[in-house]
Amino acid sequence: MALFILSVLVLALLSSKGLQTIPLADAFSPQLLTNPSSIISPNHAGLAATDDGNASSSSNERKPWDIFRFVTQSSKFVTPPSLPFFGDAGKNRMKRKVGPGETLWTSSSSSQVFFGFAPLDDVVMGGASSSTFDGNTGMWTGTVTDANSGGFVGIRSTPFRDGLSLDMSDCNGVELRLRKGDKRRFKFVVRDSTEFNGICWTTPFDAVENKGGGLSDIRELFEQSRNSTNGILIRIPFEKQIPTVFANTVPGKTFDDENVVGFQLAYSKFEYDGQLNNNFQLGDFALQVLELKSY
Repeated sequence: MALFILSVLVLALLSSKGLQTIPLADAFSPQLLTNPSSIISPNHAGLAATDDGNASSSSNERKPWDIFRFVTQSSKFVTPPSLPFFGDAGKNRMKRKVGPGETLWTSSSSSQVFFGFAPLDDVVMGGASSSTFDGNTGMWTGTVTDANSGGFVGIRSTPFRDGLSLDMSDCNGVELRLRKGDKRRFKFVVRDSTEFNGICWTTPFDAVENKGGGLSDIRELFEQSRNSTNGILIRIPFEKQIPTVFANTVPGKTFDDENVVGFQLAYSKFEYDGQLNNNFQLGDFALQVLELKSY
């Protein structure tokens, strides 16, 4: 009963925020539990909260929907102040001024300061991909499948403590220090809105293993400095981010660097505007996130 009530609350909340999710009336039907895509619109499958999704080129494989994992993952990104009857959660947020060189998150710290990371995979739209994240080591691992019209996994920052938002107007961007990746193409996302379907300020990068054991990126979007012991540093400039919604580019948008409210990593079969990710493979993957800093 508790799981049922929590599921209803999460579904109602996400729907109230405009998230393309499962219709509440169909959430517990036997048809959904055995064939999620029969109820979820194929145009929306795989879209929720991760910027990714496009049903073209998906397999016809069907797997039972894991409603428990759906609730477990979704609930990590829901806080009481964001419930509809509490009003607009974006009002009166506390601001924290961030300068260049500040550590925003690190796997080596016993305390994650004011946020952590947690998985948010295509199960939120009925998919069967699955990932886990170890906050102590920064290791993100899992398996991606395009069953049920899915094909993506992600990790997203949990709601900032005390309703904080970050004023990063004095910064040029963020730095990621990573290991592993196996030549796959990932996306890093910065969010300036707490809306699930808000703009994803997105930057892709290729994780290419080099002799030193670090990562390299073949794109000119990144400024990098290599270190064979500590991995590789990837700089993601705010000015070169791509505004997207559901992996579709959205022109004419302006990044609000005074209201940064979330960070995200995604590994998806889709690139932008219906194009497939050329450096993507179904199956197992691993990426280690060591540190996130401003610059």
